[in-house]
Amino acid sequence: MPIEKRWVVKPQGNPEAVAQLAAALGISPVLANLLVQRGIDTVEAARTFFNPQLADLHDPFLMKDMERAVERIGRAVRDGEKIMVYGDYDVDGTTAVALVYKFLRKIGHKNLSFYIPDRYTEGYGISVKGIDHAARKGVTLVIALDCGIKAVEKVVYAKNKGVDFIICDHHLPAEEIPDAVAVLDPKRNDCSYPFDELSGCGVGFKLVQAYAARNDIPFSEIEGLLDLLVVSIASDIVPLTGENRILAYYGLKRLNDRPSKGLQSIIKICGLDKHSITIDDIVFKIGPRINAAGRMRMDENDENAAPSGGHAAVELLVESHESAAKEFGKIIDTYNRDRKSIDRSVTQQAHDYIESNPEMKLRKSTVIYNPKWMKGIVGIVASRLIETYYRPTVVLTMSNGFVTGSARSVPGFDLYRAVESCSDLLENFGGHMYAAGLTMRPENVDEFTRRFNDYVEQNIDPDMLIPQVEVDSELLFSDITPAFHRDLNRFQPFGPGNASPVFATYGASNHGDARLVGAECEHLRMDLMQRQKPNTTIQSIAFQQPTHYEWIRKGHPVDVCYQIVENHYRGSVTTQLRIKDIKPVK
Repeated sequence: MPIEKRWVVKPQGNPEAVAQLAAALGISPVLANLLVQRGIDTVEAARTFFNPQLADLHDPFLMKDMERAVERIGRAVRDGEKIMVYGDYDVDGTTAVALVYKFLRKIGHKNLSFYIPDRYTEGYGISVKGIDHAARKGVTLVIALDCGIKAVEKVVYAKNKGVDFIICDHHLPAEEIPDAVAVLDPKRNDCSYPFDELSGCGVGFKLVQAYAARNDIPFSEIEGLLDLLVVSIASDIVPLTGENRILAYYGLKRLNDRPSKGLQSIIKICGLDKHSITIDDIVFKIGPRINAAGRMRMDENDENAAPSGGHAAVELLVESHESAAKEFGKIIDTYNRDRKSIDRSVTQQAHDYIESNPEMKLRKSTVIYNPKWMKGIVGIVASRLIETYYRPTVVLTMSNGFVTGSARSVPGFDLYRAVESCSDLLENFGGHMYAAGLTMRPENVDEFTRRFNDYVEQNIDPDMLIPQVEVDSELLFSDITPAFHRDLNRFQPFGPGNASPVFATYGASNHGDARLVGAECEHLRMDLMQRQKPNTTIQSIAFQQPTHYEWIRKGHPVDVCYQIVENHYRGSVTTQLRIKDIKPVK
């Protein structure tokens, strides 16, 4: 049985401010209330929110070390130095590498290469193997993206080999900053950049923006890179506020109107070329395919194998010829299909193990270890386990003689502190409040498991172990008019910090046409109406919620909370409720 969710209705906006906004903007009071709830309580702020402008992007030279970075790249371009663009193997890293690489290629730099470390043999971040490769190839400047902020020793090692580094990162730095030519990171304590929630690709874009400005390259020449940037912003789950909202807004326009050949290939494979692409489409369809390449272990002995790992993802993203992009797209999609098959299998194994160990089911956290599981999918499996058991989760496997894994949290619980409390048992770790990666020696697994579980037991609020749905406000089905939906779409792009609103409707019912759909009848599709407004019916879908099917099919009343979305089917577009939770009215 699924865990019953708590509904928490957010505080409603100041009635006077709501009324003023509704009147001045000509929108529904319900939507005006959404603005006020999000801190947008003046007409001027609302108009800015609804009409993002590229002119409002911050001056990139406000970021510490930007001048030094631009000067060093300028010198490398003038002198024809060999430049390597280096980045992590996930979506943020590969899009960042593709963005900077494409820009340098566009301005005519010839001595150019890129490098993505292998997840299995090198791990995350700047590696000795990568530095040695650069030195061997005669590279004198490495631009590192989405990594490097803690690579103090690696930067010294590179300098001794005649390789300069420019670091573009967005992760929290340690006390010591690497002694690179330039370290661009808005989270540096000594950096006064006005917005510190950029993705790694976003920091790379600010570098490109600065170089373009210093060299009289019009902004229109770099605007075409925003399709890559919005894929990064969506996939890395950074807040869709401030500068990210502007970049994502125009990135989506680019992705829909004139995507690059590589992204166009993925769009077609996903079947997204028939309708307007949203942030959700990136998160659930485009991003996972790019990520899959870096997750999969490739056959190193197969000389005829396609480009492996994150390297293949960058090859796709920088490809300028349609036919080649189509072939790379097929490779990436194959990786994704293989990844899904493996993560389904491993998730089932993890479920079976937990269900067969009653003491694990009673704990407030999950730590599970299997040395045979693939390193690249343990983060996905941790997220899947939270969907079922809803508690902080660590999934561990074996890689290169060490136990390595990923941890995921539930809203409100600081996972990073829990992992940090076991730091003496770890070789290394990193992450943030809701996600972390860690490595330890095999002999420390049992003690880590005990101490992590004890920390969670002692520090988690019991309410955090109950899934919560935040409801923005109540809504009548009769209020969901075409005009309402059109105005609601002006709030997009949705994401962290500007979430798609959740509405609640009480006393809804079904005529008896409810049905279970999906390969395993796991989804509930139905038309809902309100008893107060029986002539208003609306199409609804409840994913992974078959529990109340019989109750609903018999016409019994339910309370529902939901998001309002567009459903695209066989060329037609209809308004649909995406049900978040259902409560039978007894």
